[in-house]
Amino acid sequence: MLVQVDFRNRRNRVTRSEGIHWTNKSVLRLAKGQDPIALIERKARDLVLRARDKGWAGPPFNPVAIADLLAIPVEANASVADARIVFKDQKLTIQFNPTQARARVRFSIAHEIAHALFPDVADEIRNRGGSRTVPDEWQLEMLCNLAAAEFVMPMGSMPSSERLPTIEELMTKRKEFDVSAEAFLIRTTKMTTEPVVMFCASAILEKEPIRYRVDYTVPSKSAPDFKLASTLVPLGSAVHSCSAIGYTEKKHEAWLSHESLAVECVGIPAYLGTRVPRVAGIIRFGKSEAHDAIKFIHGDVLDPSGTNTKVICQLVNDRARFWGGGVAKSAARKYPTAQRQFSEWIVGVPRNQRLGSVHFAKVEDSLFIASLVGQEGFGDSPSPRIRYAALERCFEQISDFASEKVASVHMPRLGAGQSGGQWETVEEIVRSTLVTDDVPVTIYDLPPRKQSSAPGLFE
Repeated sequence: MLVQVDFRNRRNRVTRSEGIHWTNKSVLRLAKGQDPIALIERKARDLVLRARDKGWAGPPFNPVAIADLLAIPVEANASVADARIVFKDQKLTIQFNPTQARARVRFSIAHEIAHALFPDVADEIRNRGGSRTVPDEWQLEMLCNLAAAEFVMPMGSMPSSERLPTIEELMTKRKEFDVSAEAFLIRTTKMTTEPVVMFCASAILEKEPIRYRVDYTVPSKSAPDFKLASTLVPLGSAVHSCSAIGYTEKKHEAWLSHESLAVECVGIPAYLGTRVPRVAGIIRFGKSEAHDAIKFIHGDVLDPSGTNTKVICQLVNDRARFWGGGVAKSAARKYPTAQRQFSEWIVGVPRNQRLGSVHFAKVEDSLFIASLVGQEGFGDSPSPRIRYAALERCFEQISDFASEKVASVHMPRLGAGQSGGQWETVEEIVRSTLVTDDVPVTIYDLPPRKQSSAPGLFE
């Protein structure tokens, strides 16, 4: 999710990368004219959602679950410098050095899984960090790092925040998740409403004076359009002070914009074969007032607030003929005609095509009920019945519908009940679809129940 984003076209806010001139042969074979960063993030997220559908949980999130989805065996090999993916016996295998720190092992495995997303992965051994003899290998390594960050800190791994702590506090906090600094900073940036941009820079000249280039940037939800990829970092920047892994520095710097901005940096591991650490940083855009694009209130979702056109969302399973439990049961009582319309529609959709589809029913002049088929089956199950990938497709349709009707969207915490889902993951999907498209969203929780006074409590 690079900061190179035109906010006038937020549908594709996932990533754009005008600042990078792509030359790496593996990257070009993957992209085929598409934006490489947007494409690799999309592929990584699809795998994450498939794994979450199968009950993958954390933290920490074990990337071996992603390798299992791709049928790629993972084996320890102390002779490997860090990690690599090789093609032998007509199959891909990931080998990793088990003597490394746990967080590095997880990220290294995740990085090698990302290599498997490239069509030419079997052409040669892919070592984490790339080859020193290939000048543009950093492009491939950067994309694999972005995908790896999605694997070790996936959607739903942490809640939203109004403000990011200091870089030192973030580095302390990330130990609780046992992940790399790079992956942690990417996820925390995506989950804050504070206008910030995270960046990574690597040395392009190791002789004194060392020079750094910005490899990529990741914006928060409220960050402005800010193009930095491939920018040369000037001497004197806080970036140059992070000369060892874990070293931090803070400065206000003017090279980033027409105004002085706060920059906080930390040294992170270098690419393989280089002696100078890379640097990750956070750029803060002053004290501008940040607000969450999703509104959380106490109330009844079937009595949504506002005077505009509204869409109420409810989750249904792919076997449902009738609206059974929770909000759906109440909706059936309140809007029986909409219930019948849904029943007539669902029987006409082949069972294997139901997941990911949406039924819209108009119940009042400016009110619609949307039934999202994002759950497979019903009843007791050893694994969650929610299907996140299908739910994401549903929300994309909701976003298109709401944008066309200039409507707001209203829902309970979908997936957090009998479907066995995790609301934090659903919330990220909502943010990456509806919120990205500027669709107003309101989430409804039931008001807290009043507690009866215990005898003698106020005596």
